[in-house]
Amino acid sequence: MRMNYFSASPAGLKAMLDLQQHVHQAAEAGELGDGLLALVYTRVSQINGCAYCIDMHTKDARKAGETEQRLYALNAWRETPFYTPRERAALAWAEANTLIAGNGIDEALYEATREHFSEKGMADLTLAVCTINAWNRLAISFAADVGSHQPS
Repeated sequence: MRMNYFSASPAGLKAMLDLQQHVHQAAEAGELGDGLLALVYTRVSQINGCAYCIDMHTKDARKAGETEQRLYALNAWRETPFYTPRERAALAWAEANTLIAGNGIDEALYEATREHFSEKGMADLTLAVCTINAWNRLAISFAADVGSHQPS
């Protein structure tokens, strides 16, 4: 690792960890549970090319019961029958928010996603996407030790 960003900016990392804790508590309490968060984190990490986070979130997803088939096909989720309509909505929303520069979020995508999530669910899903995008940028920038994560 190029730099230990945890010790370089403890207050900044505490803020990130607090947001991460909120997202995980929201997942446990409601609409982002049942493995959805792991799929979103993995897909966003694939888009961003974050090897550390792909490794971490696929390991965590497997431990939580996610299938190999769904993890292997995640980068082509639109062409497979392996994901529920709710998961597809979350993945489309996550991709659009990750690739937002120059694209924005159109009303049709917003409405399609709202069919599956409450206002709180949409806000928490978007916070989850923001969080993993930030973690991806930290891990890539500072060359996190790929393969070192062990699921708790």
